[in-house]
Amino acid sequence: MALALALALVSCSTGRREVVLASTTSTEDSGLFEVLLPGFQRARPGYRVRVIAVGSGEALRLAERGDADAVLAHSPRAEERFMAAGHGESRRPVMFNDFVIVGPEADVAVIRGLSGAATAFARIAGSAAPFISRGDDSGTHARERLLWDAARIEPAGSWYLEAGQGMGAVLMMASEKQAYTLTDRGTYLSLRDRLELSVLVEGDPALRNQYSVIVVRGAANPDGARA
Repeated sequence: MALALALALVSCSTGRREVVLASTTSTEDSGLFEVLLPGFQRARPGYRVRVIAVGSGEALRLAERGDADAVLAHSPRAEERFMAAGHGESRRPVMFNDFVIVGPEADVAVIRGLSGAATAFARIAGSAAPFISRGDDSGTHARERLLWDAARIEPAGSWYLEAGQGMGAVLMMASEKQAYTLTDRGTYLSLRDRLELSVLVEGDPALRNQYSVIVVRGAANPDGARA
């Protein structure tokens, strides 16, 4: 329902019928668009939504260059900077899920059931257990950096790998290497049957994952993004 509200931003009467939505790899990898876009397009047959799935940082840069009409992102600080710089016409929260820390059943860092995500990160670093970072300036990567800051740790060393990949690819890599990673719950659930990873830490308020939609100022299809 909430993402349907987001997609309502990409319709209205303009000469250009394609509306570009720059979004995140997590929303793409979770399968959300496969469920919602067909219904949206049936309701508004005059429009075609083209989704560009990248990290939140890259989605905002695309919008800044005028290559997107709207942005669906989950990197609040980056979104606030984008709006403060005058690149966005409006910004509204539309949905949320949560981040979880996943890892191998063996759980060599002994983090299972911890209530604090930063404490879990400190244990992972202390045990030098393998950790795979998105490393792509995405909303997930931004949240990971905040958690390392909260743990007062600058991650470095052979145990810490920056993949520069989307969420689905990072989960597959973590499963193969039996490593820990931070993921949004939706993408993990969509791939769970293919992974040898379990949810080990969840429920910390610091793991709340808020998504917002931004209508881009000066978009090629401003009415479509605004409706």
